[in-house]
Amino acid sequence: MPGMYRDRLKKHKLSFQRRVQLVSAVLVNGYAIGFAKGRIFTGGTKAVCVPVLNCYSCPGALGACPIGSLQAALGSAGHRFPFYVLGLLMLFGVVLGRLVCGLLCPFGLLQDLLHRIPVPKLRVPRKIDRPLRWLKYIVLLVTVILLPAFAVNDTGVNPPYFCKYICPAGTLGGGVPLLLTNPSLRALAGALFSWKALVLAMIIAACVFIPRAFCRYLCPLGAFYSLFNRFAFYQMKLDKSKCIGCKKCEESCPMGVEVTKDINSVECIRCGKCKEVCPKGAVTPVYPLSDSTSKKQKL
Repeated sequence: MPGMYRDRLKKHKLSFQRRVQLVSAVLVNGYAIGFAKGRIFTGGTKAVCVPVLNCYSCPGALGACPIGSLQAALGSAGHRFPFYVLGLLMLFGVVLGRLVCGLLCPFGLLQDLLHRIPVPKLRVPRKIDRPLRWLKYIVLLVTVILLPAFAVNDTGVNPPYFCKYICPAGTLGGGVPLLLTNPSLRALAGALFSWKALVLAMIIAACVFIPRAFCRYLCPLGAFYSLFNRFAFYQMKLDKSKCIGCKKCEESCPMGVEVTKDINSVECIRCGKCKEVCPKGAVTPVYPLSDSTSKKQKL
């Protein structure tokens, strides 16, 4: 009996990834009063970009969304070059790569939880899956960069197109809570919110059947960080001398990465699932300092 009890506790124990995701979600959306009163936080930290998708209009948000900030700068009256935002994004990309997606993003946590719903899952054929993955780069280039920077507007201030027409994190974290707590806003909600709600519903449904569907196909922030994935400080390493070719790592990967062939693929979100399931401990995280130290020890 004690052994069975320990096994049950172990089975229901939160993984390291899940604990970090929960802590991150609380840290970036810690203004609880905002959710209760439908009031947006306007403190000094709101001028600081967090590394994840996190709508400025979310009542709990303590920082600014980098994608929203990037569009705001590009679409402003002077079309200012976003040195601060772009520099910060590049810093996150170089240091962490898509580890941000796997461990820190609240919308990534939501996708992981949605996929745990016990329904038959879909496996997207490779010939469809691979071309679809380019969509997120198109979304980044067109709706986040080109339209805010160059679309003609009478006011001289272009709207944040991704936030306005697509972003499901903004609809869920900002639009829905504000409408629930503000009757006056509900009266103003029209076709645009109906469209955003439809987009959110379709993405939620997709994430139930396809792991990390939004990360795979639509997220512009994930597309940006993927550009740094192969040379980011945080990497994954596969020890081929230990690997037995069981492919459990690839079966567990929510992003469909071919771990045994390209463990540091641009699609890898460093979630650690491959490390968890490897029966031989062949998959390990690598940091520049730890890697150089181990080489010196071998010498």
